[in-house]
Amino acid sequence: MACGSPGSTPLWAGEASWFCCGNSWGPCASTGGGACGTCRSGEPQAAWPHASQECWEITRPDLCGEDIPKRGCGSVLTVRHQCSDASVCVTISDCGPRTKSFCSEKTCCDGVCRTNRVIDLTPAAFSALGSLSSGTLPVLIDE
Repeated sequence: MACGSPGSTPLWAGEASWFCCGNSWGPCASTGGGACGTCRSGEPQAAWPHASQECWEITRPDLCGEDIPKRGCGSVLTVRHQCSDASVCVTISDCGPRTKSFCSEKTCCDGVCRTNRVIDLTPAAFSALGSLSSGTLPVLIDE
């Protein structure tokens, strides 16, 4: 099924943050290509805490009560800001965020809150949903 198409399946909900990878772009200096080797800050991409078993061992979302399903490099997801309904189609290209470091962190809008960082977006993807200066956004994730 195409990203964001009717009939998309809800996958997860939580906080989204942003990170830099690949060539310099916007606020990012040049850095590595991420766990998948394909990550680029200027592309609509994401880091997922269960991109592999090795990734799971680093991010440990289960320590925050999150049993996030495995979705590997190249998987495509739709990420939607829960209040503005803005959405972006992203490809998983890295491992992250380190969910265990942000247990119970909360981001709210319009009185609705999401907890725990469950996805990192490249600046290009995050900017499609909101301002980079906000740091985190409450999101719904579909596939």
